[in-house]
Amino acid sequence: MRRTVGPVLVLCCLLCSVPLTACGGPGADTDPPPSPAGLTAESGSATSAHVMWEAADPRAGVTAYQVFRDGVLVRELPAERTMVDVDGLSPATRYAFTVRARDAAGNLSDPTGAARVTTAARAARDVRAPGAPARLTARAEDGRTVHLVWSAARDDTGVTAYDVYQGGVRVHTAGGRETGTRLTGLRPHTAYAFTVRARDAAENSSPDSPAARLTTPAAPDTGGTVPVDFLATAAPGTVELSWTWPDPAHRPRAYELWVNGRPTTVVQWGADAVPVGRTVQRLDATGPGGTVWTVKLRARLPDGGWGGFSPERSVTLVSAGSN
Repeated sequence: MRRTVGPVLVLCCLLCSVPLTACGGPGADTDPPPSPAGLTAESGSATSAHVMWEAADPRAGVTAYQVFRDGVLVRELPAERTMVDVDGLSPATRYAFTVRARDAAGNLSDPTGAARVTTAARAARDVRAPGAPARLTARAEDGRTVHLVWSAARDDTGVTAYDVYQGGVRVHTAGGRETGTRLTGLRPHTAYAFTVRARDAAENSSPDSPAARLTTPAAPDTGGTVPVDFLATAAPGTVELSWTWPDPAHRPRAYELWVNGRPTTVVQWGADAVPVGRTVQRLDATGPGGTVWTVKLRARLPDGGWGGFSPERSVTLVSAGSN
């Protein structure tokens, strides 16, 4: 996928990854990953439940999570997903959810302890949405955890859930009697903006609350979200960019490139072609020789937000006919 604004750039991928296939025999991985922690389930409506759990340690090698309802597999999600809405439930019915982790070799963890939830009763002909939650505040507990607090919303039939949004994407659901929640699995040294919507049993959603903004603190034991050792060099008709992502366990699939202070293009890979190690990209630069570009880039994170910018580099274009 490519989006071009301003200078005309042609992107050529110089570094591709080759997926590895696990093989059996001596030395094959037979150790299961640890069971997921922090499983919770909330009634989202009369016919849905929101199930959440904590992300596994990157060293565990988890590639997917399996979600079970009353012992029956209902969803399988990639490792970057730690929440899911389970639909098609019956009103006013009790359910038990468990989750198992799976690694690249196919080993399954033990199931979590059950998170039990009772769906809301069906509301008859309810078309009125709740009012928006008020006075939303956010406080960072550390580089990966944020605590949100809001004022309860009003609704004629009662609020059954509060949905938390980040960058326009729902990232969490809390129960209808809650006025606060903790968000985990965030990125250190990253700017976030959160809003909350109230929802009733008929799936009517309120307007957004006022946004709560904060930047998570840096974490010295993690690589953060800033590309490392970002370099830009010019050759006749081209500019070569190279960088290293600091967190090899969670490599981004997309980066946004800025040229001369403006977003210029998005570089994106498929799930099986994300570069490993140092990434190199070549831009076919059509500007006249002697033109100066200032370039920087940032990664799109798994939660949909953007990481920190790399250092900005200046590079002087060399015309295609130069030796």
